[in-house]
Amino acid sequence: MAKDTTTIFQQGTLGLLVPGLYDGTITAGELLQHGDAGIGTLTGLNGEVIILDGHAYQAREDGVVREIAADETLPFASVHFEAPDATKALTPMDQPTFEQQTVHDYQLSNVFAAIRIDGTFKHIHTRVAPKQTKPYHTLVEATATQPEFTGDDVQGTIIGYYAPHLFQGATVGGFHLHFLSADHQLGGHLLGFDIDQATLKVQRFADFHVHLPIDNADYLQQKFDNNEIDSAINKAER
Repeated sequence: MAKDTTTIFQQGTLGLLVPGLYDGTITAGELLQHGDAGIGTLTGLNGEVIILDGHAYQAREDGVVREIAADETLPFASVHFEAPDATKALTPMDQPTFEQQTVHDYQLSNVFAAIRIDGTFKHIHTRVAPKQTKPYHTLVEATATQPEFTGDDVQGTIIGYYAPHLFQGATVGGFHLHFLSADHQLGGHLLGFDIDQATLKVQRFADFHVHLPIDNADYLQQKFDNNEIDSAINKAER
């Protein structure tokens, strides 16, 4: 079967994490049928998931990075099959400069795009969501205290997405990026980075496919509040 390189596939919405719906609704094996690169989290909001070259990894709250088994489940994840539209060599710059320049250069304001940066980073700053157990806390409560990790002169890969702000709630409006070092010693949700020398790959999408967990009773019964979702995402994911 031919791989669909025109669509971002997303399991669930980021908004369903806000009230604490952290039970997995898709296995890693099933997810990888829809893409070979992406990001997400495991059941129980257990760490940060980084998917690269068809392999899914978990950055845990204790700093360990490990490969995820095919039968482990995720409540939220976004994936795509890589087929970049553009490749560009990057010179030294910080995260705000990179984001502003990339949105401008590739006209991303109203576009979904996958972002991949491979190279050397002068500085990397990540955080990892701590594992939750039932009864689950809300996303804001669960992420009020998160372990943070840093690295200097690190080789690795940034992977993630840019989404139009119109879609905040379904996903993160703007950039949502994770990191994995080449030696698998550092990973997580990116809080900041400084590029030394790297290569950027951008893949733009006209199609964004959201698969909702309609077999999950908690999801079907949940009353969502758009204002609460927007506020929680800005607190927990920025």
